[in-house]
Amino acid sequence: MPNEFSARLLERRRSIDEALGIWLGRLSANAPPALAEAMGYSLLAPGKRLRPLLVMLACEAAGGKKVQSLPAGCAIEMVHAYSLIHDDLPAMDDDDLRRGLPTSHKKFGEAMAILAGDALLTGAFQVLAEGYPPRTAAVSVLELARGAGSEGMVAGQVLDLAAEGKVPNTEPPRTVNDLEAIHSRKTGALFLASLRLGQIAAQGEEGIDPAIRKSLDRFGSAFGLAFQIADDLLDVQGSSDRTGKRVGKDAARGKMTFPGLNGIEESRRRVRELHAEAAAALRDIGPAAHGLVELAGLVAERDR
Repeated sequence: MPNEFSARLLERRRSIDEALGIWLGRLSANAPPALAEAMGYSLLAPGKRLRPLLVMLACEAAGGKKVQSLPAGCAIEMVHAYSLIHDDLPAMDDDDLRRGLPTSHKKFGEAMAILAGDALLTGAFQVLAEGYPPRTAAVSVLELARGAGSEGMVAGQVLDLAAEGKVPNTEPPRTVNDLEAIHSRKTGALFLASLRLGQIAAQGEEGIDPAIRKSLDRFGSAFGLAFQIADDLLDVQGSSDRTGKRVGKDAARGKMTFPGLNGIEESRRRVRELHAEAAAALRDIGPAAHGLVELAGLVAERDR
């Protein structure tokens, strides 16, 4: 990763973290202290901030400024944090390590972890409602709801549980196409929502450029799948110290993964192919989308 891009990325993350702290303070000002602590524990834990970075870079690609993207970026990170809290619960993936720290239910107990996740999810929509003019907020809320809900991320989680035999009367997925369908929802839908929220933040509800929307959607599809395959590879080859979470868990549970179906080398090749597809999708936007292209390269080479 070029040093100049690394420095810009660090500066953007700092802006996101500062905005997250401000919005968290507003959302939890009158909350019970135990709930406010649990919300902040997961939301402000050190992380890549990948989804708000996608919002910010898409906003810039669509002609907007960084500051315009911050409410949407914070909202998407709140939804992501909620999803991690719930995903780590014993009824789901049953993890005890996240971002290098004990998971929320290990730290605060299951009941408070669930409630902290609930508060972050609902708070995300409050941030959009308060952070943008009414018409822009309404379209942003719709986009986030679609990406996070029963057609998007939650649907993907259900299909992922079905792959482990945890959903009665549901046929488990068996092929690479099945696996891609799972992750286009579980992971990809929120990435796609991030990119669309960035464009909405830049261009408003009535000025959406359809050509830019099409390019961002194509980028998001390739980016999301590349991210997931790279994540599967990390579970096979990574370390807990680098990733900040337990590794080797997918194989231990007999979970279907891309390396498990296609092998490690073919999975690596597919990541490179998807990175090229993601970059090509943004060619018509030009230099304004350079940050997204570089971020895609970083994801393709990630080790955490």
